[in-house]
Amino acid sequence: MIQARIVFQESIIKARMPPTQAESVIKNIIREIGQECAAHGEIVSETLVAFMVKAVVLDPSNGFNMDRTLIKSDVQKLVKHCVTRLLDNKNPSLDTIKMQVYFDMNYTSREEFLEEHHRVLESRLGSVMREITDNRACAREELESLYRKIVSYVLLRSGLGSPTDIKIVREATAALQSVFPQAELGTFLTLSKKDKERQLKELTMIVTGIRLFNRDCGKGGEGIDDLPAILHEAIPATTQHIDSQLQIAQEQAYRYTAILEKVRQNPLMSVQLQPYMLKEALYNVRQYEIFLQIILSDIITCAQEVEMMIKKLGAQLEQLKMIVKSKTAVPTSQVFPIFIALSNLWTSFQDETVLISVLSNLTSHLEAFLGAHELLFPEKVLRGLLDGVTVKTDVFRMREQMEDRVNAEDFRKLEWLFPETTANFDKLLLQYRGFCAYTFATTDGLLLPGNSAIGILKYKDKYYTFNSRDAAYSFAENPENYINLITEKAKKNAELIQLLELHQQFETLIPYSQVKDVDKHIKPITKCESGTQTDTHILPPTIVRSYEWNEWELRRKAIKLANLRQKVTHSVQTDLSHMRRENGSQVYSSKDASTQSMKEGSTRVPRPQVYIAGLRGGRAKTTCGVKVNLTRAIDET
Repeated sequence: MIQARIVFQESIIKARMPPTQAESVIKNIIREIGQECAAHGEIVSETLVAFMVKAVVLDPSNGFNMDRTLIKSDVQKLVKHCVTRLLDNKNPSLDTIKMQVYFDMNYTSREEFLEEHHRVLESRLGSVMREITDNRACAREELESLYRKIVSYVLLRSGLGSPTDIKIVREATAALQSVFPQAELGTFLTLSKKDKERQLKELTMIVTGIRLFNRDCGKGGEGIDDLPAILHEAIPATTQHIDSQLQIAQEQAYRYTAILEKVRQNPLMSVQLQPYMLKEALYNVRQYEIFLQIILSDIITCAQEVEMMIKKLGAQLEQLKMIVKSKTAVPTSQVFPIFIALSNLWTSFQDETVLISVLSNLTSHLEAFLGAHELLFPEKVLRGLLDGVTVKTDVFRMREQMEDRVNAEDFRKLEWLFPETTANFDKLLLQYRGFCAYTFATTDGLLLPGNSAIGILKYKDKYYTFNSRDAAYSFAENPENYINLITEKAKKNAELIQLLELHQQFETLIPYSQVKDVDKHIKPITKCESGTQTDTHILPPTIVRSYEWNEWELRRKAIKLANLRQKVTHSVQTDLSHMRRENGSQVYSSKDASTQSMKEGSTRVPRPQVYIAGLRGGRAKTTCGVKVNLTRAIDET
């Protein structure tokens, strides 16, 4: 982006001048240039003036020496050059610079735009939020007024209707009463300010979800626009308009390129076409084409997001219908999360609507910077210049050289990248926005698209493309020479800094006396990733936690302390609680142990077998038992 900073301008103005004095000089110069232009009926912004000062100082033909402090005559000369260029309305170069400044001042990335949009909405609702959170309503009329303010806040935050429309207010009030009756205002007022803000946001999302569900069921939705249908029509229409403008710009660029190629082959034509500023016109159209492609890419992203959100919205509504059906009471734990999800989806629809509107307006305003083409190159003039010339498109030029690829073996010290051998080949950040570096350097600024398929040169961690194999080989022989030629060309045409993304080369300037020491060219600043970390709270907190603003709370604490003065604390101990304390002990856990003998052995003894005969008696009256020992001897076993 264009950087019109005081730091840069100080490097132009001062050699030994104090910083504050240099800053004052720059402000005076910018103010004087703006006043001179205003006197001639041309209103210019400070950003445009600052960039024009940079362009004039960079141009070697103007002869500004950065090795000494500017004197009064130098300042007058600088002002004169800047005013002359700013008043030249027929110069395509000035239109390109104005286009670049306008785009950089009004375009941001999708994430930054949505973040800023939400911040602006929060700031606009801040006063209404404070009226609610700081309210100390006590009487019935005051509570009713507070409830009406909450309804207005819900409508303003959701963006679903005007808080002055009676029908919309009634519908929003009914939805709010179903989840937050007026009887709960007393509990709401006792909350802290942060809790009040959080509850207001949750109530807004729940009420928004209820109204969206009622609208889908045909029972409400007063004042709610059908954003999905609006976006479904607006996105294709905007895309079609940008596509048509992009096609016109590309065709115009192809015609200018064909004429410039014809002029290069016929030196006599270059003298005749010099007043027409054909190359400046080509830069203007190419810059317009690049900006349109950036906008179109954002709109395509919007279309993808909207398509995904429409599917999610339908799924959420169907899920809610399945839960509710014909039930008279539904658990809040089931429906509230879905209401909140519906609200978030609708907020996303609103964001996409605003983003599409901004991008569409940006596209319309960019067309105003193409007015010089009709004045310099009427259709009759272009037809005469294109007589006998074949107009080639960028795609046709690439197909012509598709098979004639670079042989990497011809360059042992240089690295060449090809689609089949390089991961993320299409995502490489190409130098000069993908235009052929060799052609631009050798033809005094002709822009031809490079063909990545024939090979990309990696030189000092930067990637260069070329429109032909011969151009690639010639550039590879001495890359520094051609890079310096491009830088010198950009000094004469400052719009090339933005067009070819040469900000790194021109981020700082050095005095003329030091140019010889750096091989007569300005070396780019090396960038590196760095990070810092600080403590969350460097100083100890000074918040008094015991502070209480509520008078009634202070009275309650005072009564409690007064009552405690008349109380006596008693304590008792029992045998079980007397001298009770925790004890701990430590033991060594048992372990398994075993022993092993030198020799395994076993013994066996005879089994005793003893019998007694005659126990049953006989004919005799006395029993006589006979003991018989049949145990075998030990040596028999």
